[in-house]
Amino acid sequence: GEKIMLRKLDNKNMGRSDLGWLKSIFHFSFSNYYNKDNMNFGVLRVLNDDLVKTNTGFEMHPHKDMEIVSYVVDGELTHGDSMGNKNTITRGHVQYMSAGTGIYHSEHNLGENTSRFLQIWIIPNEKGLTPNYGDYRFQWEDRRNKWLQIVSSTEGNAPIKIYQDANIHVLELEKNKEIDFKVREGRQAYLVQIEGISEINEIELKDRDALEVVEEDILIKARETSHVLVIEMKKGN
Repeated sequence: GEKIMLRKLDNKNMGRSDLGWLKSIFHFSFSNYYNKDNMNFGVLRVLNDDLVKTNTGFEMHPHKDMEIVSYVVDGELTHGDSMGNKNTITRGHVQYMSAGTGIYHSEHNLGENTSRFLQIWIIPNEKGLTPNYGDYRFQWEDRRNKWLQIVSSTEGNAPIKIYQDANIHVLELEKNKEIDFKVREGRQAYLVQIEGISEINEIELKDRDALEVVEEDILIKARETSHVLVIEMKKGN
């Protein structure tokens, strides 16, 4: 049969974990959540919606051969790593790492409130890359009622470039406004409704739901002010 071009993922059916200091929703198999039918969407391997309590965090741990992007929704995130970087970012800001041949890092919430961030892992187009870290403090209003591209491939021109044919766009769409997003032939996209409620090609998404889009243009209508992130990439299993 014809492949479904739009597939809604209700957050109630996603993986979940509560370690006390850390509460997570796993969009794909991760940690204690394993689902062989839910390992990835194209080169998108991990998308975790993490809530980190104040004065806690992830201690130093290693990664390799993964492009890791963290998008802060609420609170703050303080990064430390084996290359000597230490930085704090907050709402709407982004941190990225090419783990490459190997990097150790820690992520802590040293702020007063619970921190919420999306942790996104994308498989790189080659192994053994030189490790790299950076962060970018985007202006919030640059995504108000318009798409803000935060990540592109190394061939693209977003401020953050990763080693894969993948683009990340974010948006805050005010209630009752609408905007489109094109997913062309040979492309697919994974959309996360971070906050608010929207209707996308007549599919309703509530906060923390997601939508898989394959080779289809979408129209987003904000039922409530909506904060949305889209990872657009080449088509693949």
